[in-house]
Amino acid sequence: MVKRETALKIRKAHRYLGIFLGLQFLLWTISGLYFSWTDIDEIHGDHFRNLDFQPKSFENLIGLSAIELDEKIYELELKEIAGNPYFWINDKHLVNAYDGSLKMGVDQQEALAVAKNQMAAELQVSTVELINEADAHHEYRGRRLPAYVISYDSSEQIKAYVSVADGSFQTVRHRDWRWFDFLWMTHTMDYEGRDDFNTTVLRAFSLLGLITVMSGFSLWFTSSPSIRKIFDRKK
Repeated sequence: MVKRETALKIRKAHRYLGIFLGLQFLLWTISGLYFSWTDIDEIHGDHFRNLDFQPKSFENLIGLSAIELDEKIYELELKEIAGNPYFWINDKHLVNAYDGSLKMGVDQQEALAVAKNQMAAELQVSTVELINEADAHHEYRGRRLPAYVISYDSSEQIKAYVSVADGSFQTVRHRDWRWFDFLWMTHTMDYEGRDDFNTTVLRAFSLLGLITVMSGFSLWFTSSPSIRKIFDRKK
C-alpha cells in the first residue's frame, strides 16, 4: 500500500494542478457548450444573406484573343460587378468583358451594389469604410486586401466585406460570430491566428490535464477504504 506521505504528496500535486488548470478547463467547457448549442450556419451569417441571389447571364462578350495582357492567361473567371461583366484573369487582372479595358479595382458604389445582391434586402447600410490592412486578430484576417467594410444598422453589428481588387463578396461578420471567434480562440489556445491546434501552450495544458486526471485516479487509489481493505487482507 502507498505510504501516507506519498498519498499526501499526490493530494497536494492534484490540488495545485487543479487550481492552475481550472480556469482553462472552465473555458474549454464553456466554449464547448457554446459550440454545441449554436447553429453553425447562423454563425456564418447565412440568415443575413440573400442566398437566392443568382448572377446575371451575359452575351456578346469579347473573345480571349481580344484581351491585351503582357502574360498568358492560365486562370479565368467571369464576374458580375454592379450589373456589368468582367473577366478576373490570373487572380490579379480585372478586365471589362465587353471592351477588354483593364479596370483597377472597384469603387465604393460598385462595392455597395455587390453587397446589395449578397445581403438580405431589409438591411440598411449605415457606413462604408476602406481598409488596407488587417492583423492576425482582425475579423477579416487572411482575406484579400484592400477591402470595403459595409456596416449595417442593426443591433447584431453586421458587417459585410467586399474585395477592392476583384469586387468579390468576401464574408459577413456579426456579433455572434465574434463571440464564436473569441471562444474558439480560448478553446484552441491559439491567441494569434485562432486555428492552430499544434501550439506549445495547448500541448502543455493538454499534457498537464492528463496528469491532473491521472493524479485524481491515484488519489482515489491511495485513499479508498475498499482498496486499503484489499491490501490489508493480503498481508
